[in-house]
Amino acid sequence: MASNPLDEARAAALQEASRTPAYKKVRRVDPQESPVAAKEPDPELPLTLIPKERYTSTEFMRLEWERMWSKVWLLGGPMSDLREPGDYIATDIGKESILIVRQKDGGVRAFYNVCLHRGNRLRPEGASSADSFKCQYHHWDYEIDGSFKRIPDLDTFPQGAPPCRGLTELPCDTWGSFVWFSLDQNVGPLKDFLHPVDQHLAPYNFHKMALTRDVTVEWDCNWKTSVDAFNESYHVQGIHPQLMWYLHDIDLQIDCYERHNRYLIPFGTVSPRVRKPPTIPDPIKVIMKAAGMDPADYDEPIENIRRDVQRFKRKHGATQGKDYSGLNDDQLTDDYHYLIFPNVTLNTHADDLMLFRQRPHATDPNKMYYDIWTFELVADGAEWPERPKHQRFLHGDKSIGLVLDQDSQNLPGVQAGMHSAGFEGLWLGSQELRIRHFHKVLDDYLKKPQA
Repeated sequence: MASNPLDEARAAALQEASRTPAYKKVRRVDPQESPVAAKEPDPELPLTLIPKERYTSTEFMRLEWERMWSKVWLLGGPMSDLREPGDYIATDIGKESILIVRQKDGGVRAFYNVCLHRGNRLRPEGASSADSFKCQYHHWDYEIDGSFKRIPDLDTFPQGAPPCRGLTELPCDTWGSFVWFSLDQNVGPLKDFLHPVDQHLAPYNFHKMALTRDVTVEWDCNWKTSVDAFNESYHVQGIHPQLMWYLHDIDLQIDCYERHNRYLIPFGTVSPRVRKPPTIPDPIKVIMKAAGMDPADYDEPIENIRRDVQRFKRKHGATQGKDYSGLNDDQLTDDYHYLIFPNVTLNTHADDLMLFRQRPHATDPNKMYYDIWTFELVADGAEWPERPKHQRFLHGDKSIGLVLDQDSQNLPGVQAGMHSAGFEGLWLGSQELRIRHFHKVLDDYLKKPQA
């Protein structure tokens, strides 16, 4: 059987990558050309080891809950699930469950998802619609604004109804076609919490993106173990070698802000760790075809593809019903990859968004819930797809795609290894700056004096 020249090139490149690669830099956007791409100075952070107990200790888990999870803004769900009065999202975070409900006046409000009679959960996790929230235990009933609608046999309660108007309400706000809530009654404005990420992501037209995938997987690792995995590209050459024929994985621009951070990953190019292939790699052909280009007609050098895809999309976007006017050229191809502290990872692209929400288990620091939401830009005038059915399963039960399967298979081993007496904690390099910054922000919350 004849050998495949591309396979031979890949094998040779991987062998070469095991030696000392000649790293090369990609063009960085001039801040004067695109302020959103401006490079932030790297923060001065201690270079000490990150203790493993942060990932394994129930006491640390308790401290996180008391001083961080209960003090920040948290992502509740997409606004597309809250179109009409009575539409609601029930979402869990740690030991709590929250109801987020579209109101008759068009507003959105959030409540603890618990009946005030005997503590029963009013709704299971998921999105649906209701005229009221009736507890299935004794049929205490609540209006969609949280007020009491009916308490059966109220005359048999000598003390009367509970001395409140109904369900306990929580702060709730919207941004970026998503709804957010906080467990802190005194939390500051959502806009202040998100800054500057809210400004960076505004041109992406999230409101024109349709939800195309909704998956929750229970992983056998701490929620931070997952956050770490998506906060650095150093592991691409380790467990995702196929991506080196698709993106530039080293010498990335990393930016750390007050709470959040990001890196900018060039797509439509190959990693400096590999030799230039003799033909266009298949993953890059996918990028070209998605833009409307025919790879068979392309006769420029491979290193020009990323630039030419950007030019093609800039020229033809409007005729395809897509508004790219607010994006800089690199945003037309690249992954502007954000962490919104503490647990939202956004792989942001001109035509789609892949969002991960990483939630802690209620009692076990060695487990977490990994939510995958994907969105695709709907061209002007095109029909919106139906909402996908939510899927929920355990790690290993189903595939979540090649790349995420690789992460899913790897992270339980990372978590298990953290319990070893031979491991003290994380030894981080400069490519893992986002992880170190993330832990610094977490420490800022944990060290705050409590009222």
